[in-house]
Amino acid sequence: MIYVMSDIHGEYEKYMKMLSKIHFSDSDTLYVLGDVVDRGFNSMKLLNDMSMRANVYPLIGNHDIMAYDLLKKFSTEITSENFDNYLDEDLMISMLEWQRDGGQPTIDDYRKLSEEEREYVLEYLEEFALYETLKINDKTYILVHAGLGNFDKKKNLEDYSLEELAFTRLDFERNYFDDDSVFIITGHTPTLSLWGRPDIYQKNHNICIDCGACFDGGRLACLCLDTFEEFYV
Repeated sequence: MIYVMSDIHGEYEKYMKMLSKIHFSDSDTLYVLGDVVDRGFNSMKLLNDMSMRANVYPLIGNHDIMAYDLLKKFSTEITSENFDNYLDEDLMISMLEWQRDGGQPTIDDYRKLSEEEREYVLEYLEEFALYETLKINDKTYILVHAGLGNFDKKKNLEDYSLEELAFTRLDFERNYFDDDSVFIITGHTPTLSLWGRPDIYQKNHNICIDCGACFDGGRLACLCLDTFEEFYV
């Protein structure tokens, strides 16, 4: 079976419960549509587990990008003694913005790692894909974290920028493709904000699977693309 999940946000326990719930095995495939890190308290543990599974394919989300960019800049120098003084002004501003947006638990988790473990985490984040396209049961699924910014029907997926795929939200009032067999699956926008429910949201061939796993009243969602069965933890 082929599954999609998104916006786990460091919620390692929910992730593990979901794998158990769907009876995830070596014969299955899981695509995680970004925002693996931040807000929750076990981002490093989650990244490590995903990296050890050959059948889990991560896509990059905006939080993963922020984490990678900032952690890489001081990965070898960061210590409890120099942490506050190491950053220059621009990096400090970015750091504060990231902290306010849920980055502090990731920082705390990362600081516990050895230098070798930190390098492993950064190398794994570098492997995250920008998008994926799947054809299942006569349907085509375009998987991205956030949306298709500056959309053009003639534009190939490889021509979209990191910003357009990982930061720009999908317009759920718009049917992007004329072909009714094409669906776009994203995370990034919590479904609680779309229809007030922590359930997968579908409209105009757009499917959002970020059900707010890290928020009060939210939960982790998983969608099976073979059967379209929805799972929640």
